[in-house]
Amino acid sequence: MFDLFFGILQPIKNPLFTKSILRMEEKELIELAKSGDRKALTQLVKDHEQTIYNFAFKICRDRDKAENIMQETFYSMVKNLKQFDGNSKLSTWLYRIVSNHCLMSARKEKSRTFVSIDNDDELYVDKYIADWSRIPNLNIENTELKMILDNAINKLSPDYRLVFLLRDVEGLSTEETANITELSVPAVKSRLHRARAFLRKELNEAFSK
Repeated sequence: MFDLFFGILQPIKNPLFTKSILRMEEKELIELAKSGDRKALTQLVKDHEQTIYNFAFKICRDRDKAENIMQETFYSMVKNLKQFDGNSKLSTWLYRIVSNHCLMSARKEKSRTFVSIDNDDELYVDKYIADWSRIPNLNIENTELKMILDNAINKLSPDYRLVFLLRDVEGLSTEETANITELSVPAVKSRLHRARAFLRKELNEAFSK
């Protein structure tokens, strides 16, 4: 996907170098990249490009936009890598960058409307707090379920979708999600709770028809 990236992503042709750099810990690669080593920087991008693209696509639901956001994310990484303090994983730092780019992109789409769940107390009525086991075949390979769930996630505003995806799809902790989104832990929990309740409501309604 990234054959060239601002002149730094040339293919690594030396097999001995390829073998040695792949054995390096990410921390070593980061330090080399900070010192100007383009091959180390190339490896860091290659290590994370698929994850960043996939996450961007999950948020914006458009391949071209996801591609552009991925490029913007790595441009920001290249430009600001020296500011990375190493107190978190590089992937966490990249999630923050791609999240910011996704939210900025979404806010430019003034014509797009999303379901408002900020003050929807109906999400918490008893009929929507059903056991998920009541929903037929929750296996992720179930095509119908995947389509319904995907459409429901797409109805969420980017702010709620972002928290839900970071926690329940990417599997990050509440603290990591708070760090990435620059929200408080209680705010993350609140948004996640509402997002889950909304998705549960959509699934229950779909399977009760």
